[in-house]
Amino acid sequence: RVQLVESGGGSVQAGGSLRLSCAASGYGDSNACMGWFRQAPGKEREGVAAIYTGDTSTNYADSVKGRFTISLNNAKNTMYLQMNSLKPEDTAVYYCAAHGEPCGISWYLSAAFGRWGQGTQVTVSS
Repeated sequence: RVQLVESGGGSVQAGGSLRLSCAASGYGDSNACMGWFRQAPGKEREGVAAIYTGDTSTNYADSVKGRFTISLNNAKNTMYLQMNSLKPEDTAVYYCAAHGEPCGISWYLSAAFGRWGQGTQVTVSS
């Protein structure tokens, strides 16, 4: 059974940094598309970044390009999101998600992901 567990959220001032982690279990040796999504109050869940464990190719939302970096550990069972130059508009609950196919052009669609973590709050104050 696939499980995803996030950690690393918190509160930071604008311009600061945070690193989120997502520990995955249950995929064995299979490859997966792993992604980060976020949802702010009153807004739809949006794709932030995704990485395919097969070739470590990455995708980013335009709003975070150049500020956020998605990566995997060597064992490819933990995903990270390094968030730099944080802005108040980055405030949201951040979720990690996964599915067993290459990420593809629809990497940002939450409906494509069947496994989700519990979410972690990120709050950026101005």
